[in-house]
Amino acid sequence: MNGSIEQTRQRLRDAMPVARRWAYFDHAAVAPVSGPAAAAMQAWVEQSVAEGDTMWPEWGRQLKAMRQSAANLIGATPDEITLVPNTTAGINLVAEGLDWRPGDNLVTLADEYPSNLYPWMHLADRGVETRRVPTTDGVVDYDQLADHCDERTRLITVSWVAFSNGCRRDLDAITEIAARKGALLFVDAIQGLGVFPLDVSRTPIDFLAADGHKWLLGPEGAGIAYIRRDRLPLLRATSVGAHSVVHAYDYTHIELKLKQDASRYEGGSLNVPGMFGLGASIDLLQSLGVENVAAAILDVTDHLCSRLEEGGFRVVSPREGERRSGIVSFEFPDADVMAVRRHCLEQHVALACRAGRIRVSAHAYNNRDDVDRLITALTTFS
Repeated sequence: MNGSIEQTRQRLRDAMPVARRWAYFDHAAVAPVSGPAAAAMQAWVEQSVAEGDTMWPEWGRQLKAMRQSAANLIGATPDEITLVPNTTAGINLVAEGLDWRPGDNLVTLADEYPSNLYPWMHLADRGVETRRVPTTDGVVDYDQLADHCDERTRLITVSWVAFSNGCRRDLDAITEIAARKGALLFVDAIQGLGVFPLDVSRTPIDFLAADGHKWLLGPEGAGIAYIRRDRLPLLRATSVGAHSVVHAYDYTHIELKLKQDASRYEGGSLNVPGMFGLGASIDLLQSLGVENVAAAILDVTDHLCSRLEEGGFRVVSPREGERRSGIVSFEFPDADVMAVRRHCLEQHVALACRAGRIRVSAHAYNNRDDVDRLITALTTFS
């Protein structure tokens, strides 16, 4: 086995206290928080209890560093990053911010997570059509995606990785379609960010959002959104507050002069401890090398798929080349999958059920012992 993969796996495993007790395969839902994230949040709590807001100069410096780390993760600049409470908030920045006109349309995929459907469908009362392109077990026909676009298509919006079965999409191909069709591109990156490389300076995405509580190993309530610098004027700020303006801390100067960077969307108080925790986990993943994390994830999920197939389970996730991800969906014939999940939880094996199938989502720290525990739990279900 590749030594660098095992080194990455062990280094991350050492930073994941959950691994002491659980074979945890539910990162596509809510991941356990990393040790560094927990330490960062605890430090904030202790400082807040002992020092109150006298710590704000230091906390401000830490938030600036966290924003830089988030930018580094995707090859952006800090002024293209806005801190958001969740992916949905990032989606709505675009859905509610663009100047839609009656007759416009947007194109998405039929198997999107609801948070990447409802904000767009909510535009129907403004005369905006949401066009949903069917997929085959998550696999996108890019010609069909292009054919759904026309001269009134303002936006294409897709998930980088399908939440239900883990099919990873070719963002370079989709950016080419968007450019050819004259459409903007939004990417829901929550199921891939931090564990697969992405460089927006090379793959020209216009907008992106991701919460930190899945593959980034951070807490809930802390995420990031990316708005390409030259797209900032396209989005009307729909949630403006005291921190949205250039003179944010001069409360006697009332002038609506918005900041000229993505932080204009951070009008009110942030989840500061959550952002510190997210930043610590982002730094952890970048210290390992995202490409190394990806290799470790694909290694363990390839092994997992082999073990599942040996056990007679049918894997329905695409497992060819670049379509692979950390998410594996499989069928358990003639079984109540929710009962299977309850049985697995009793064995300290965490997984999820989606669309009548079992979904396991392995991170880079999951090892073959974890896979053995999963297979044992599945085969002892009766």
